[in-house]
Amino acid sequence: MPIKAVQQFMLGTVMNKEEQALATMKKMKAAGYDGIELCGFMIHPSGFLVKMMTKAAGMPVGNGGKLDWLRLVGQSGLKVVSIHQDLGSIEREPAAVAEEAKKFGTDRIVITGMYRFPYGEAEAVKQLADRLNKAGAALRKEGIRLFYHNHNCEFLKNNSGKNAYQILLEETDAAAVNFEFDSYWCAECGENPLSVMETLGSRMKLWHINDRGTRQTGPCMTPIVKSDSMELGTGAMPLEALSEKAKAAGVEAVILESHRNWIDKSPIKSFEKSAAFLKEHF
Repeated sequence: MPIKAVQQFMLGTVMNKEEQALATMKKMKAAGYDGIELCGFMIHPSGFLVKMMTKAAGMPVGNGGKLDWLRLVGQSGLKVVSIHQDLGSIEREPAAVAEEAKKFGTDRIVITGMYRFPYGEAEAVKQLADRLNKAGAALRKEGIRLFYHNHNCEFLKNNSGKNAYQILLEETDAAAVNFEFDSYWCAECGENPLSVMETLGSRMKLWHINDRGTRQTGPCMTPIVKSDSMELGTGAMPLEALSEKAKAAGVEAVILESHRNWIDKSPIKSFEKSAAFLKEHF
C-alpha cells in the first residue's frame, strides 16, 4: 500500500518552534500518517517575498526554516516521502540537492511548479520540458528521482490547442521525469481528474489529495457559493474513484495538502479528520 503523508506547506502555523513542530508530527503519526513531504523553502530560512506570497495564499510558512529538521524527523517516527524544490536550485547544484534528499532518507525531489511562467505559450512549455529532462537526468546520476507537481495553470489551453500538462507529459522522458498529480487543482480549473489519472498511468508516482466544497450553512445570500478545500470525504471530489485509480496505477505515496479553510482554523484538526478516509481506502 502507498505511504500516507502530509505536506509541510499545510503545517506552517503549527511548526514555528522545535517543541511545537515535534508535537505536530507526533500527532500526525498518531493519526495514522507514515510520513511528511518537506518543502525546501520551509526547511531553510526563506526570504521576505516568499513569506508574504504564501501568507497571501492563506498558508504562511512560519519560522520552520530555523529548525533542526533532521532531528525532528528522526524523533517523530515519520518518513520523509519527498522534498519540494525549485527547478533553478536543481539546475545550479544537482549534487547538493541530491545530497540533502539522501540525508533525509528519500530519493524523491518534486518541482513545485513555475512562478511567473507563460504556460499559455506552447514553445515555452516545450523548453520547460527540456529543462526538466536535463534536471531529471542530472539527479538520476545521483540516485534521485524527479517529479513535477501541478497547480491549475497547467490545464489552461495554450496556443497549440493543448494544455501545458499534456505537453509536459508528451515531451518529458519517463526515465527522467514523472509526476506528483494534484487532483484538487486539476478539478479547480474544470478538468476531469479521473481522465488525467488515466492518461498519466504509471507515471503518476505521487498523489496530492484534497477534497473540495464549502462550509456554507443557512440561507445563501446569492445563488452562488465559493468552493474551498475540505477534509477528505466531506466535499464533492470523487475521491473513492480516484483512490481506486491511484492504487491501480501503483502510486507510491498519497499526500494530504489542504489549503486553509480548516476546522476551527486548525490544520491539526483537519488532518486528523482526513485520516479516517485514508485509513479506510489505503
